[in-house]
Amino acid sequence: MISTHDYHTAGEPFRIVVDGLPDIPGGDVRQRREYALAHEDIDVVRRMLCHEPRGHADMYGCFIVPPDDDGAHFGTLFWHKDGYSTACGHGTIALGEWAVRTGRVAADRDGTTEVVIDVPSGRVRAQVRQVAGITQDITFRNVPSWVHQRNITVPTSRGVISVDISWGGAFYASVRAADLDLAVTPENLTKIIALGREIKTTLDAQSAAIHPDDDRLSGVYGTIWFDELGKTTNGLHQRNVTVFADGEVDRSPCGSGTSARLALLDDSGQLTRGSLLTHESIVNTQFLASVVDETDEGVITEITSRAYPTGEATYWIDPNDALGTGFALR
Repeated sequence: MISTHDYHTAGEPFRIVVDGLPDIPGGDVRQRREYALAHEDIDVVRRMLCHEPRGHADMYGCFIVPPDDDGAHFGTLFWHKDGYSTACGHGTIALGEWAVRTGRVAADRDGTTEVVIDVPSGRVRAQVRQVAGITQDITFRNVPSWVHQRNITVPTSRGVISVDISWGGAFYASVRAADLDLAVTPENLTKIIALGREIKTTLDAQSAAIHPDDDRLSGVYGTIWFDELGKTTNGLHQRNVTVFADGEVDRSPCGSGTSARLALLDDSGQLTRGSLLTHESIVNTQFLASVVDETDEGVITEITSRAYPTGEATYWIDPNDALGTGFALR
């Protein structure tokens, strides 16, 4: 029996396992991720919670695990219907709200509480700002982000496209939707999913995204399709939809993907330091994002949004249920 707390961040679901998970051994979060990938007793929980009829093709969630050391409050393994991701910004925002709401991290009811989380890509932070105990916003501070490679030519069934790859905790290929006569709208989503799969498959076949320090972090995680909506009084306005893993769609503006976009925009000078990127999703929710610092590894980004609880549940598999962990139609 697996118990969960469910949240959403800007429309994207996030299912947190709070009870019933078998132990996941490992010396750090990356090792625990490798263990989960290889062991059926862990992966059966992911499939049960992600696949229909308990989940759906675009479900997202996590396992709470011990941190790498005493510098973090806890660790987490992010998962989706196809496996385990290395990063998740919208999930980090949801975990910040969950941690203070449940009392796992003692909160300042009239101030900002920092929730420190170890994830496979590194150590991230969710800064939860409250007034009278009510969350006003949550700021996700990511691992360093950087530009990996620009102007990669990729053939697709709709024509040749040029993409840029950048890192935001995972590798993303950025695609200007207008370059293939598309726009980021729900009406175009089926085409965008199919093309996103094509682009990811081609880039991975070319080994276009190799992590410089740890091959376990290599590979293109998703394609970010973006529309340029001009300037605002304090920066830029763009709309995007991220197609990640095997054709999954992020309903939010994608947290780690927003960091990857910020690395590109900062590098090109399109977004000046101190300015904001208003990053809009395909369902019209928004993140406010900026580059706030720089290290030898890359730029430090912050992304602000909200997360809300949607329910609590206990799941199990009836031993007589032939569907078992369920199924995935896409």
